[in-house]
Amino acid sequence: MASLTVFLQRNLRNSNALGLRFIGRQTVEESASTNEMGDEEFRVLNLRSISQKPPQKRRVFKKDPVMPPRHLKMATDQDWTAVWPGPRSFQPSSVPLPLRQGYTEKGAAPPSKYANAELMKIPNFLHLTPPAIRQQCEALKQFCTPWPKSLDTEEKCFKYFPIQIKSTDYCHALPTIRNPEGRRITLKIKLSDLKFDAHAKDKFLRLLGDRYNGNTGIITIVADRCPLRKQNYDYAMYLLTACYHESFITEPWEASKSEADMEYYKFERNKSKQSVEAILNWGRPLDDSQKLQPHMSFAQSVEQLINEGENEYNLNRYKEEVLKLLNVVSAK
Repeated sequence: MASLTVFLQRNLRNSNALGLRFIGRQTVEESASTNEMGDEEFRVLNLRSISQKPPQKRRVFKKDPVMPPRHLKMATDQDWTAVWPGPRSFQPSSVPLPLRQGYTEKGAAPPSKYANAELMKIPNFLHLTPPAIRQQCEALKQFCTPWPKSLDTEEKCFKYFPIQIKSTDYCHALPTIRNPEGRRITLKIKLSDLKFDAHAKDKFLRLLGDRYNGNTGIITIVADRCPLRKQNYDYAMYLLTACYHESFITEPWEASKSEADMEYYKFERNKSKQSVEAILNWGRPLDDSQKLQPHMSFAQSVEQLINEGENEYNLNRYKEEVLKLLNVVSAK
């Protein structure tokens, strides 16, 4: 029993030494005063001093009153162009219309305009109302000139302005208003509106290739390689001008071409003309000025037969022209 008492006293001494090592001066004084008061009171270990502060009042934030939607304060005769002057996303508070859009189940009403993502997805045309368009037209009148009185028909317009330029404007919801397809330019002009000789016309058509439609007689040039529409317009006009002037240039090697090198058959420069003249003037010792010449329709039938190929129409026409040339009545 004595050994147990010695062991407990030793542990209590060590614990008091460790406790005094970590506590502050104030704690030691409080412990001393507590010991003086009596051993029967429970001793409190304070590791830090706590100052008694008065409780702070909680700050109250006052919220501003929510204003009613704008469309509830709009007048019926207001200027709509001042409310919606340009293209922008849909705003339900500014549109005094009960718009609805969106998918719903059968029998239910579509979602209203508030918090409706479907109305914000598509581009709207609320800025292109009739009053807004009327105001824009009135503002653009000062930059316009009156329409010429002499151009009162469409035929006169095509006569004095033979070149047609076609372009397309796109309206879409993208970060940029410039659509890649909007830069394309289509130039159209009739071949009959251009003046050519035989050599220039043939060379011009060969330079164009498949841009010429023989059925309609219209030349179509499409330009879309440049980034801007104005640049493609200038490029299309340059192609038309360059091909037109290039067609009138005769290269030195063109003079050395033989009849076998020609691109198409021409009755005037072939031996068939000499053969027909010999048949018509058989046994007539006449001068060159008195020789009989084949009719123009016969020459056209021969050219059409050789250039276009043999078909029922060309063969029948050639047959009729040969009978007329020989003055032979066909037996029916």
